[in-house]
Amino acid sequence: MTASPMAAPGSAHEQAQALVAAVERVVLGRRAAVELTVAAVIAGGHVLIEDVPGSGKTTMARALAQALGGTFRRVQATADLMPADITGSSVWEPSRSAFSFVPGPLFANVVLVDELNRASPRTQSALLEAMDESAVTVDGVRHLLPDPFVLLATQNPYEQWGTYPLPEGQLDRFTALVHPGLNAEDVERQIVREQLVAPTVDLLRPVMQAGELPALRRVVRTVHVAESVLAYAVAVVGATRSYPGVAIGASTRAAIALVRSAQARTVLQGRPHVLPDDIKALAVPVLGHRLVLAGDDGGHARGQQVIADIVSKVPAPLSGA
Repeated sequence: MTASPMAAPGSAHEQAQALVAAVERVVLGRRAAVELTVAAVIAGGHVLIEDVPGSGKTTMARALAQALGGTFRRVQATADLMPADITGSSVWEPSRSAFSFVPGPLFANVVLVDELNRASPRTQSALLEAMDESAVTVDGVRHLLPDPFVLLATQNPYEQWGTYPLPEGQLDRFTALVHPGLNAEDVERQIVREQLVAPTVDLLRPVMQAGELPALRRVVRTVHVAESVLAYAVAVVGATRSYPGVAIGASTRAAIALVRSAQARTVLQGRPHVLPDDIKALAVPVLGHRLVLAGDDGGHARGQQVIADIVSKVPAPLSGA
């Protein structure tokens, strides 16, 4: 694998596709997962990557961080990780006879929190303000995070020892839940062959400057969304609140995330307006993890099944023009 040069500035579509192509140099055979992750990020959101150990969750997050450029920090979540370990803290400076704020690892353009569900609820809650407002409050003082700020988190859905379930409020702040999935045998052989030499993600070069991401996000938000498509997205979200067996349906934040992600998917595909098919394609990964189901003990799979059923039943408009 050869390192790629910095891409020249281009259209939003070209920038988005460059990100996908860069991540795919490392994350082989998982284009759908890569496109979903990139769409969520350029939509202005954060991403939760969930799969079994060794499936490439951390590699995908690192590859995206490398491709985006800017500052990168990785946090390994553990049960004894404290909020101040990630937000930063005030430290006494004898020479000044005053406290000064020392930023934690959250003060970076891209932050990877590995195995997020190993952090205690107290530490998980320290991320809520950062995810929602791109800021943290320490000792009563609010500190803005760098722009852009992207949080990528991973978790293993099956391991239970030493883990804490993510609260509904935090899950609702993740734009999309991504499952990389298994590779075909030939792709797996290629991955193993490449990794025998060196971790391929270490060779990846940025394809854009971190400072370009806010501008790309602004372009995404100008993509045309017809009233009929907007009404369809809201109807899909609304249907989750009356679906049998759903204790708490998707929020208004979820509806916004769904439409913004659809705008991002439109940019990725180089189209001028959002289609109903964009809403259909993104409904499960954007909404499934947000539902609270009565007596649920099956992880996010049941929520995703609910969304798939709703999408099959809610009438969609014929076009998005």
